[in-house]
Amino acid sequence: SCRQEGGATNAAEAHGKLTGLPGIAAVTRGPGATNGSNGVHTAFQDSTPMILFIGQVNRGMLDREAFQEIDYRRMFGQMAKWVAEIGSADRIPEYVGRAWETALSGRPGPVVLALPEETLREEAVVADLEPIPRVDAAPSSAALARLEAMIGEAKAPLLLLGGSNWSEEVREAAQAFAERMGLPVVTSLRRQDHVDNDHPNFCGVVGIAPNPALAKRIREETDLIVNIGSRLGEMTSQGYELFGVPTPRMKLVTVHPGPEEAGMVHRPDLSIACGPAAFFEAAKGMGPRGALPAVAEMRAEFEAFLAPPPGSGNGVDLGAAMTAMSAMLPEDAIVTNGAGNYSVWLHRFHRHRRHATQLAPTSGSMGYGTPAALAAALEHPGRVVVNVAGDGCFQMSGQELSTARQHGAKVITVICDNGMYGTIRMHQERRHPGRVIATEIFNPDFVMLAKGYGGDGELVERTEDFEAAFQRALAAPGCYLLHLKTDPEQITPSQTLAAARKQGEATAAG
Repeated sequence: SCRQEGGATNAAEAHGKLTGLPGIAAVTRGPGATNGSNGVHTAFQDSTPMILFIGQVNRGMLDREAFQEIDYRRMFGQMAKWVAEIGSADRIPEYVGRAWETALSGRPGPVVLALPEETLREEAVVADLEPIPRVDAAPSSAALARLEAMIGEAKAPLLLLGGSNWSEEVREAAQAFAERMGLPVVTSLRRQDHVDNDHPNFCGVVGIAPNPALAKRIREETDLIVNIGSRLGEMTSQGYELFGVPTPRMKLVTVHPGPEEAGMVHRPDLSIACGPAAFFEAAKGMGPRGALPAVAEMRAEFEAFLAPPPGSGNGVDLGAAMTAMSAMLPEDAIVTNGAGNYSVWLHRFHRHRRHATQLAPTSGSMGYGTPAALAAALEHPGRVVVNVAGDGCFQMSGQELSTARQHGAKVITVICDNGMYGTIRMHQERRHPGRVIATEIFNPDFVMLAKGYGGDGELVERTEDFEAAFQRALAAPGCYLLHLKTDPEQITPSQTLAAARKQGEATAAG
């Protein structure tokens, strides 16, 4: 029982990411459904299997705007794979069975089922349904032969990994494919755990604030992208400009479980409708091919990008802190976050070594990190779970620390406090320099708040104090919060607010 319905649905979405099976949430009608819609939207954009049950008014009161009545088909129609109403108790197995299969089939996603009052009161004698065998498409031999030829002809190919339907076994198969075919590997936004970040073929992430050297190579040199699982959305494609639309500048191969994704935005030269597991299994006979020289060069550029630039000297340097945290965490630690500029430091300087160690919304939803960490700690009570949050991001769902305490889930929370909504402030300065509005935040005493929720914590104001503080957090028996005071002037690892303002002034001056 979460403290807010958005926490419940985001926790369910995180459960779906971790397990590959639908996360389940139940909310009350009307306000419960509107609050819970946040997690449904995240599940849709992140292609995560999920089922949401919602109460509905008495069927005899429909279409009268009864108390808390909403037409859920209209409300969730664009953000769910299927929205339906269970009209009688004897059809519950049918609807739930179909919901389960729909959430998992093709491109995974959320399903919404409404439950009228009569259905909730009724009793029925029905047979339980057995799960049906999964339909798993596989690439044809002709498609694999063409792909192998395209890789052989390419001078600067790139393997891009993203989307859902991944597991530890799929991650290992992807790495073996990259080694066998001699390909550099990158991941899409917030899918860094699809490959061991210490693997010699891993060369970075295509998403928010990518390595400029990597982006330059893709724009100027890459002549083939083998895209496994990613939708190549706005963030991954840098506003749809990185690859070119609708016809990419380079040859494009798309492997995706949803055939409807082929050509939706980018027109591929070869499209294969299957999941990553089926693809890598079928591709075991491809190759081998020697590693391209560019692999080592791109890896060196990635390693150089991991070196944190010097901070401002004021407050905690997040580059140094995230680098230290990454070194202290075990390989199977689960790290969560929501949305905000603070996450740029986390994504850049933390290395993921195992599958299902990154829970982050590709939808860019603030407040995701705390309920996701709650779900992770309940699903894997023996693993370290760390939620890295901004001061604004945390306050959108921080009350779920109460849920964590109630259910004995240990979560380490690291709050990066610069006293503002940093992403919005950065865009204000870049586009409307000096015209700042509604981005400053009055923050509570976060350590006292953590103690109020039955945990513990401490304030960290200097970079040199972070490592010892994080060690205390790891050793704590329950939830622990580190309140990091950071320099508001350091808006990204590579830009200050003053520089953003100058950029905006230069643009305005023409």
